[in-house]
Amino acid sequence: MTDARGRVVAWSTSAAQLVGLDSTEAVGRPVVDLLGTQPRWLTGPDEWRGTLEIRGLEGDSRQVPVRASRLGDGTGEEPLWLLAHETVEPFPTGHTLTHWLRTDCPVAVAIYDARLHCVLQNGEMRRLLGASDEEHVGQGLSAALIGIGVEEWEARMRRVLESGQADEGFPVRVRTLSDPVHERGFTASVAPLRGPAEQAVGVCVTVTDTAERRSAQERLALLNEASISIGRTLDVMRTGQELADLAIPRLADYVCVDLVDALLSGEEPPHGRATGAVLRRVANRSIHEGTPEAVVSVGDVDFYPANSAQAHCLATGRSALYRTPSEAAWVLEDPLRMAKVQEYGFHSWMIVPVDARGTTLGVAMFLRSRHSPPFDDEDLTLAEEVVARAAVCLDNARRFTRERTAALTLQRSLLPQRLPEQSAVQAAFRYLPGAPELGVGGDWIDVIPLSGARVALVVGDVVGHGLQASATMGRLRTAVRTLADVDLAPDELLTHVDDLVIRLASESETGAEGVAASEIGATCLYAVYDPVSGRCCLARAGHPLPAVVRPDGTSAFLDLPAGPPLGLGGLPFESVEVELPEGSLLALYTDGLIAARQQDVGTGLDRLLLELSGVHTSTDALCDQVVEALLPDHRTDDAALLLARVRQLDADQVATWDVPADPEAVAGTRAHVVRQLRDWGCEAAGFVTELVVSELVTNAIRYGSSPIQLRLIRDRSLICEVIDGSSTAPHLRRARAFDEGGRGLMLVAQLTQRWGTQQTPDGKVIWCEQALPAEI
Repeated sequence: MTDARGRVVAWSTSAAQLVGLDSTEAVGRPVVDLLGTQPRWLTGPDEWRGTLEIRGLEGDSRQVPVRASRLGDGTGEEPLWLLAHETVEPFPTGHTLTHWLRTDCPVAVAIYDARLHCVLQNGEMRRLLGASDEEHVGQGLSAALIGIGVEEWEARMRRVLESGQADEGFPVRVRTLSDPVHERGFTASVAPLRGPAEQAVGVCVTVTDTAERRSAQERLALLNEASISIGRTLDVMRTGQELADLAIPRLADYVCVDLVDALLSGEEPPHGRATGAVLRRVANRSIHEGTPEAVVSVGDVDFYPANSAQAHCLATGRSALYRTPSEAAWVLEDPLRMAKVQEYGFHSWMIVPVDARGTTLGVAMFLRSRHSPPFDDEDLTLAEEVVARAAVCLDNARRFTRERTAALTLQRSLLPQRLPEQSAVQAAFRYLPGAPELGVGGDWIDVIPLSGARVALVVGDVVGHGLQASATMGRLRTAVRTLADVDLAPDELLTHVDDLVIRLASESETGAEGVAASEIGATCLYAVYDPVSGRCCLARAGHPLPAVVRPDGTSAFLDLPAGPPLGLGGLPFESVEVELPEGSLLALYTDGLIAARQQDVGTGLDRLLLELSGVHTSTDALCDQVVEALLPDHRTDDAALLLARVRQLDADQVATWDVPADPEAVAGTRAHVVRQLRDWGCEAAGFVTELVVSELVTNAIRYGSSPIQLRLIRDRSLICEVIDGSSTAPHLRRARAFDEGGRGLMLVAQLTQRWGTQQTPDGKVIWCEQALPAEI
């Protein structure tokens, strides 16, 4: 390309290959120096065609057919000449490049000078922008377009002019002079026009209106996404919200979904068309934050009059389209809805029935507000297809809700919603069900606070899936918690649970889903950790070995006797006591965790130790890491994991005194207790503690046997323990009016939060707990 004086202002790659000079060597030089001929086309007509002799670097030359076309409109701007190597047959007479660019080019083209004023626009650009040459030529973009998108467009043109780098294929949304109400979407590209020395002297803008093609693509994409994103959870409320989320903002500016109440509870709606107009709102979604347009909140009931589009839609099962507010008479009669229409400029409605298998489940309403074009028949067809997909998913969700209601009732009672507060361990757990088609499983975990600041850790696995497994698991979990409250040793507790499973099997001839009574069984691991001594006592019934990671980073599985699974009977369980340094991590799990990736159990155990041995900030984060590393996305079995990082109480939190078996020692013991409470800053608990200690120590001296010991523990509560060598447990009774004794334990029970007894190999412990002074 040359200017009017014959100097090169643009030099393409093809020109460089033809002549042997690149653009840096060619731009700015006279064309006669490069082509060896005078620029004869400068004085000719708007188009010149001829032959030029092109000299190469090696001295050779050849004749090349060339066409020169004048670019410019005769308005006084300096014209440019475009030289093109003729490699095809010449254009037909009258169809020059300039004429084609101005009139027949299917792409909208406009040229702007360094001031970003339009120098030339072709016919396609005039059609797209709706601006004549009188309105656009000599002016900037803002003379032809309206909206904030114009500023961004001009900013891009300015950057191209300054940097010399093209900006291709960016989307813009503007309003045109021919339609100043509705926004239109264009795809624009800006390329620099270079003068001498490669500086940009203007920009060339090309614009493509891809609205129709993009609209078709968006419709297909919306339908495809509807098949993927709606109905993923089999939850009625969530499925309705997925429908609303999908439609905003690609189909509407506001969407609400109203369903019949029966759908939410899983009941079977009346077959056929609904006749009422009392619906429950399950979803709202808007282009505005917080959905301020909604008249009814999610979960509330919406009432529609008999003449409303919703009532008519429910009765007939046919959709309705309103393109103007005057057509929607039922809206005009409702002051609250009319206020929202005026505030947000709603002007177009679509009411679509949610219909599945011949049953009307509700209605979906789509609205458009100001700056959006009215709905058309294609929009209604698209909305009906999307709602039809959602309706099937909603009906599936309803059926699933009905079937799982019984299972969910059991499942909520099987696992703790949150772990209880205690100081012995920092615990976290994960329970992940298997494939939904298998039904609810029988894995469970539990963390149970015990006396003396101790804690019990439980993990179990009932054989099978479904309601039978869930029911059995619920009964076993309740039994374990009850027996733990009695403070039984782990081996003794498992023995009692084993007896329970045997009774459950004998009481039922055939379990649910055809499971024979003899096949009812479970595995269980029960551990008790004492933060005072730092020791943990464990026993298992056919359950996988627990893993422990010590503070130095070493990890291993504890060597525990396997024990038989629960329900076999006749075989003993054995307890093992191990010392766990503070900070040790104890991992209890079910076999679904280690055999989840179609791998042998040994490989799963190795992977578990590897994941547990890493550096972690919390047990909760470690739970997530272990689950993610060991479990696949699609599980064939339930999996449960319980992690507990053990803690030890400081020495100054525990005080112990040996008590002689002499009634006169009671007064001295009370004095020790009072001093200790003063050192702990717990003087407010002194009166109650003195009385409790006096009663329990006196009972131990009078009815127990040596050795007698008193221990106070300051933890989340103030714990008082009296240990003696007698295994005879005390009994709470109500003393008569003239009885001289029998009121000691009654006083303890009334003045403290909890009390109880614990059997030990050498005797028993009577304990009680009371709130710390800060909690009194």
